Amino acid sequence: MPVSQELRRFGHHLILGISGTTLSDDDKRALNELKPIGVIFFAKNFLDGTPYEFWLESFKDLNSQIREYTERDSMFVTLDHEGGRVIRTPLPITRFPHALLLRSHAREVAKATSVELKSLGINLSWAPVADVFSHPNNPVIGPRAFGNTPDTATQGACDYYLGLRESGILGCAKHFPGHGDTSKDSHIELPILNLTLKDLRLRELIPFKALIELQIPLIMTVHILFPKIDTDVPATLSEAILKTILREELGFKGVVVSDDLDMKAISNMFTKAGTVARSFHAGCDLFIVSRNINSSSIQRTYQIAEDFVDSLSKGSLDESVVEAARERIDKLLAVTPQYPIYALDKNILLQHAQLAIASSYS
Repeated sequence: MPVSQELRRFGHHLILGISGTTLSDDDKRALNELKPIGVIFFAKNFLDGTPYEFWLESFKDLNSQIREYTERDSMFVTLDHEGGRVIRTPLPITRFPHALLLRSHAREVAKATSVELKSLGINLSWAPVADVFSHPNNPVIGPRAFGNTPDTATQGACDYYLGLRESGILGCAKHFPGHGDTSKDSHIELPILNLTLKDLRLRELIPFKALIELQIPLIMTVHILFPKIDTDVPATLSEAILKTILREELGFKGVVVSDDLDMKAISNMFTKAGTVARSFHAGCDLFIVSRNINSSSIQRTYQIAEDFVDSLSKGSLDESVVEAARERIDKLLAVTPQYPIYALDKNILLQHAQLAIASSYS
C-alpha cells in the first residue's frame, strides 16, 4: 500500500486544528493528504471584531474549503465551548457562565448552547468537564468543573450532557481519569498525582461512571502521571488506566480521544518513535493535534502520522487494534449529524442572553 494511503489511515484517527480564518498552504496539504476525520476550532479561526454576518460568512467559507480538501461529506466538526473562560466564538454567540455556576440550569444551558453550536455547523462539543474541583489551587480546571464534590460534579456533568444529547450535539467527558486535584497545568508541564486506584474510585471516577451509564459517546484522556497506578507513562499512554480501568472496570465501549498532543505535558513524548503505537495499544482511538499551543506548524502532525505508518509496517502496532479503533469511530460518525451554517434569529440570541444572566445568579 502506498505511503500516502497509510498516512490517510492515520487521518481517520485525527482531529486537526486549522491555522487561521483561511486555509494556509500547510492546511491545504494536510487536509488533502491526511484527510483528518475531524477538525477542532479555536478563536484564531473566527474573524473577531467584525459584524456577525461577516464573520459567520467567513467561517462558512472556511468550513466549505475544509470539506473540499478532505473530500469528506461526514466529519467531526468540533469546538471547545464550555462557557466561562472557554469560549472561542465572537459575539453575539452567548457568553454562558462557567460550569460551577450553572447548577440547576446546566441542562437548559446545554440545550441553548447546542442551538448556537449547530448554527455554526458544530456537531461535537468537547464537554462536559467531568473533573471534580477538589484542589483549591487548580490552575487549569477550577470553575470549569460542575462541582467540588463527586455528587455535585456528577449531577452537573450529567445534566449538561443530557442537554447536549437531547439537542443533537455529541458530548465528550473529560479529562479521564481526573484533572481536578492538580496544582499544575498540563498545557505547560506534566502534572503528577499520587492517587491510588481506591482514591480514584472514591472521587474522580464517580462522574465518569455516571456518564458512561448514560452512554456518553466519547471520553477524553488526561496528560497526567499517576505513579501509584502506572509508574511509566501518563494516562494517555497507559494501558492500566485506559484499558484496565476505563474499558474493563467501567465498561466504556465508546471512542477514547486524547487530549491535545501539542500540550507540553506530552508533546515531547510524541516526537519519539513508537509513542503512537503505545497510545493505540493503551486504548486511544482518536488523537487531537490542535496546532494551537506550541506551534501552528504542520511538521509535528506529519511526524506523528509517519510514526503510525512506521509502527504498522514494523508490526509494533497491531493491525487489529487499529481496526477496532476505526470501527468505533465509524460507528459514531455514522450517527453524527452534519449541520449547515446559518445566522440565528435575534430573538433566540436575546432569550439565551437572558438565560446566561439567570444562570449566573442561580
